[in-house]
Amino acid sequence: MMTQRVAFITGAGSGIGREIAKTLSSRGMKVLVADININNAQETVSLIEKEGYEAAAVYCDVTDLESVKRAVEESVSIYKKIDILVNNAGWDKVEPFLKSEPSTWKRIIDINLLGQVHTCKEILPIMIENGYGKVVNVASDAARVGSSGEAVYSAAKGGVIAFTKTLAREMARYKLNVNCIAPGPADTPLFQEIGSYNEGIAGALEKAIPFRRLAQPHDIAGAVAYFISDDAAYVTGQTLSVNGGLTMV
Repeated sequence: MMTQRVAFITGAGSGIGREIAKTLSSRGMKVLVADININNAQETVSLIEKEGYEAAAVYCDVTDLESVKRAVEESVSIYKKIDILVNNAGWDKVEPFLKSEPSTWKRIIDINLLGQVHTCKEILPIMIENGYGKVVNVASDAARVGSSGEAVYSAAKGGVIAFTKTLAREMARYKLNVNCIAPGPADTPLFQEIGSYNEGIAGALEKAIPFRRLAQPHDIAGAVAYFISDDAAYVTGQTLSVNGGLTMV
């Protein structure tokens, strides 16, 4: 029987990350729920264990390389390896660029771009040593087409897409797959938080999306599950938009 795969998922304490964790565990993987909010992470673990699957919570501040290093060491001590990395942790503050502040830019770039650089730096060597690995980076359709009020976020997520492509080239010699998901607007706690500045934003988006609804976390989780499956063994360096047809690029 094939050894059970182990997935390390950042920002898995809530929203899309939690749904990814639940989806991967239901497909037979052990899941490391990494989050800066350890209580949320433990809640995700409880939900997974309630379904009869295995998971563990680890504290991880993706903006801090030392914190990431400790989280990875703790994870390896628990499950002995990491086969799959899902870089899901993200954050944004929606506002016109000229009204935004440098402290906000730094936080957006640190979480959305450098966070993924940090986890890859620590986890890719483990995958290379083990001879197996799948990385799924979560970007955004904002990176592909732009999004008003999200200039620096769009820039950071554009960096994620470029980072994914280069890593895919460098990791191909080790037979590691590196791909990217670009969600459109999704019904998550973060969206509800940033969308509060304009109560009509969800309704306007729903009208613009051909499927007439926002993405649900399980829509994104399904795309992640594809990229880490054997069905995607020959797919690397790709960015898949999951957006109900809002953009087609």
